[in-house]
Amino acid sequence: MTPDVDLTLRPPGPHPLRDRLLAADCRLFESVAARHWPGADPLLPGLSRVANHGVLWFATAAAVAAARTPRARRAATRGVASLALASATINTIGKRTVRRPRPVLDPVPAVHRLKRRPITTSFPSGHSASAAAFAAGVALESRGWGAVVAPLAAAVAVSRVYTGVHFPSDVLAGAALGVGAAYAVRGLVPTRDLVPPPGNRHANVPALPDGTGLVVVANRGSGTAERVRALEEALPGAETVECEPSEVRTELEKAAARALVLGVCGGDGTVNAAADVALRHGLPLAVLPGGTLNHFALDLGIENIRDTVRALQRGDAVRVDVGRFSSKTASGCFVNTCSLGVYPELVREREHWSGRIGGWPAGVVAALRVLRADRHPLRVRLSGRTRPLWLLFAGNGTYHRMGLAPARRHDLADGRLDVRVVHGGRGPAARLLAAAFAGPLSRSPAHAAVRVRRLRLDGVAPGTPLAYDGEVTEVHGEVTLEKLSEALTVYRPLPRR
Repeated sequence: MTPDVDLTLRPPGPHPLRDRLLAADCRLFESVAARHWPGADPLLPGLSRVANHGVLWFATAAAVAAARTPRARRAATRGVASLALASATINTIGKRTVRRPRPVLDPVPAVHRLKRRPITTSFPSGHSASAAAFAAGVALESRGWGAVVAPLAAAVAVSRVYTGVHFPSDVLAGAALGVGAAYAVRGLVPTRDLVPPPGNRHANVPALPDGTGLVVVANRGSGTAERVRALEEALPGAETVECEPSEVRTELEKAAARALVLGVCGGDGTVNAAADVALRHGLPLAVLPGGTLNHFALDLGIENIRDTVRALQRGDAVRVDVGRFSSKTASGCFVNTCSLGVYPELVREREHWSGRIGGWPAGVVAALRVLRADRHPLRVRLSGRTRPLWLLFAGNGTYHRMGLAPARRHDLADGRLDVRVVHGGRGPAARLLAAAFAGPLSRSPAHAAVRVRRLRLDGVAPGTPLAYDGEVTEVHGEVTLEKLSEALTVYRPLPRR
C-alpha cells in the first residue's frame, strides 16, 4: 500500500547562519550610526551629499588631471571610466535584484541624518560602489594618486552608514562591486604595467650625473619652457637651447658639433629632426617628451622628464631601429610612421585647423573633412601590379593592440616595417576604420598587413604627399621604404639589474 504523501506547503525552515549575519549587520549599523565621532557630525553628512551623482569624483578627477602628467591624466580617466561602469551596473542590476529596505532611523541622531533620505532600495550602496570604483581605477594606474584618493573614498563609504541610509553589508557589497568594475575596465584597456616593456638592445653610453656633455634643443612651439626649467634643476651641467620651430634643425646641427649627447625637447616632428641629426653625427639621443602625443617617447617607456634624467644619470640606453624613405624628390627618416594616401591629407588639414581650435578638435575636424571629400584613391605599382590604395601605412616596428587601448610597439628593434594597406574601393571610411582596428598580419578584401624589411613602390604620381612623424613632404616616381636596424642609440630608463 502506497503511503500518503504530505503536500502541505510549509514556510521555509530557519537559517541560523543567515540570521546571525543579519543580526550582526544590524548591531554594527546601530553602533556606527549612534556613535559621536569628533568632527564627523558636520563632515560626513556633507561629504555624503557632495558624492551624489558622482560630483565629488568628477571634481577629484579634474584635480588629478590638472597635474599635467601622462600618468595623472590616465589615472583620472581610468577612475571616471570605472565609476561609470559601477554606476551603470548598480542602477540596472544591483538595485533591482535585492530589494532590501533602508535601515530604520530610530538609533540615528538627528544631527547625523541627511536632509533628503534616498527612496531607492538599500542593497548595494551605490555611493560606496562609485567611491571604490574611482579609487581602485586611479590606483591601478598610479599607486601614488591611489593613496591620495583612497582615504576620501573610505570616508564616503563610512558616511553612508553614519548617516543611517545603508547597512554595513550594503557598503561592503557596493565596494566589492566597485573594485570589480575597476578591474573589468582594466581588462578592456590594460594599464601600463600589463603592457610588455620595449624589448630593445642595451647600448653602452656615458653616464652624465650632472648633465655635463648634454646639449638639449627645445622647440618653443611645443610649450617646453616648464620642462626645460625642470631639466636645468635636475642636471645643472647640461646646456639648453630654446628656439622657434623654424630654427630647430639649424640649432640641432650646431648642438651636434659640440655635444657628447644630443638632447631634444618637443613633439614627434622635433624628435624626428633630432634623430636624423644624431644618426648623421653618430651621437646618442636623449628625448624629453614635450609634444601632444609623444609616441616615440612613450613606446620607449619615457613618460616625463624624470625618466630621461634617471636614464642619463645611470647611463641607461638602448639601440633602436629607424625607418627611411627615399624618392627622386625627397628622402628622410622616421622613428614612428610613414604613410601615403589619405593620412598625409589629414595631417595637412589638422595643421590648418589646430592654430584656430586646438590640437584634438582639429584632428576630429580634419578626419571628417578628409573622409567626406570626393576623391580618388592613390594608384601605385606594388609587387608588380598597379593597385588603387586609400592608404599605405608603414610603422617603424610592429604595432600591437591590447583590448581597446591605442596600439603600441613592444620592440623598437625588431628589424621590420609594419606595413598596412587599405585597398581602393567604395566606402573608404569603413575600410579605414576596419584596418585601424585590425591586428598585425591581418588580411581581408578591404585591407592587408605584412611585416617586411624593405618595400618599393613605383608609379607614384608627381606631387603625392607623404607623411612621416607628423611632417609632410611630396614624392613621385619610385619610392623606397626600408629599415635601418639598430641604427640609433637612445637613453631610456632600464630596470635595475
